[in-house]
Amino acid sequence: MTQAPQGAFAAVAPLLEEYTQVEAQMSDPAVLADPAALRKAGRRFAELSRTKTAWDRFRSAQDDVDAAEELAAEDAAFAEEIPALRAALDEARAHLIDILAPRDPDDALDVILEVKAGEGGDESALFASDLARMYSRYAALKGWVVTELSATHTELGGYKDITLAIRAKGTPTPEEGVWAHLKYEGGVHRVQRIPVTESQGRIHTSAAGVFVMPEVEDEGEIEIDPNDLRIDVFRSSGPGGQSVNTTDSAVRITHLPSGIVVSMQNEKSQLQNKEAALRVLASRLAAEARAKREAANAEQRLSQVRTVDRSERIRTYNFPENRIADHRTGFKAHNLDQVLEGNLDAVIASAISADEKARLGQDGV
Repeated sequence: MTQAPQGAFAAVAPLLEEYTQVEAQMSDPAVLADPAALRKAGRRFAELSRTKTAWDRFRSAQDDVDAAEELAAEDAAFAEEIPALRAALDEARAHLIDILAPRDPDDALDVILEVKAGEGGDESALFASDLARMYSRYAALKGWVVTELSATHTELGGYKDITLAIRAKGTPTPEEGVWAHLKYEGGVHRVQRIPVTESQGRIHTSAAGVFVMPEVEDEGEIEIDPNDLRIDVFRSSGPGGQSVNTTDSAVRITHLPSGIVVSMQNEKSQLQNKEAALRVLASRLAAEARAKREAANAEQRLSQVRTVDRSERIRTYNFPENRIADHRTGFKAHNLDQVLEGNLDAVIASAISADEKARLGQDGV
């Protein structure tokens, strides 16, 4: 008889037990009354459901092979079915192992995405605007919801910086999560093109920085001591620095222990801007904690460049050649115009594939 892999069974058993527990939580009145708790339980249930389905499929395929082998001893006709049944069993086993492979526990989470202009002046700010629009359109194609939390505009229509909250609808499985796709976007993005301010048609190189962090799901996950905060209020400003509000509704929060500064001015209410700033601050602090945990690794698969230096690029966008190149994965394509319209699937798939290979190799799965 074909036996279930002992390692797989040892890994599946506690997950199946948790599946039963989370299923019960989903109908608990206390959980149903708490939107955040329900969303968290829903995400975990969706993830565990994949494991249970894969395990049931594997056991069913195993039972089919076992039954065919027993019957073949009495009737040779059943022996003819065994090769196909074993192939189905191998496929089910491979699928189960793939699901059990250790993955980023934050994959199903939503993200806070920041784009900052770097070297290149106005051209860099315009490129930052292109990147923000690219991610917004990619999110729209995925059915995600994008909310602009803050933005500092330039007179030419670019962004000195912009912060977006990108959220999935419902309870996505980990591989469908926003973080699972966008976590590879963090770093320096370089652009080569003729700037709109260039009168002689020369190609310039500039850069913009992208920082992506999973949004803190549970407000209690990151404790922020009010005594560690310095909160300043000021009037919102538009392109060129002119005031666009007659009240001090904009908020700047400085987290004194870390030095992290978050400014929000999109909302008309000071309270709303403060809430948005605290939301981003919590995610930044969580990202800092995550980076410290990963710093112990010889190589950080998800490392992100925080200084917008053109020499430390992860990707190049070459407009004259309509070419995009990812320097981490070796991906190249001459469809830059489509990528900027949000068609990022192939680029991101190359990063996911490279990360999975590294993850499977490091974890010995």
